[in-house]
Amino acid sequence: MLKDFKREEILERIESLETDITKAEEYLETGENENWHKFKPIFKSKVKDGKELPPHKDWVKNVFLPDREKALDKAERLLERFE
Repeated sequence: MLKDFKREEILERIESLETDITKAEEYLETGENENWHKFKPIFKSKVKDGKELPPHKDWVKNVFLPDREKALDKAERLLERFE
């Protein structure tokens, strides 16, 4: 029973990570999701002319995406152990 609960938690995590990756890729391609809550900075956002700036595309491509892809790979490997 505990094993099933953990498996479900891992599946939810995988689904969440896949959603994150999809939204990041959409942002890089079309600019959609620029105000998505997971792109918000931890401390203070950059402001120019009184308008909050979207995340830099290089940050999304070189930091956000690799981090999520690494976490997805780790979660998938963990799921394989349960099966």
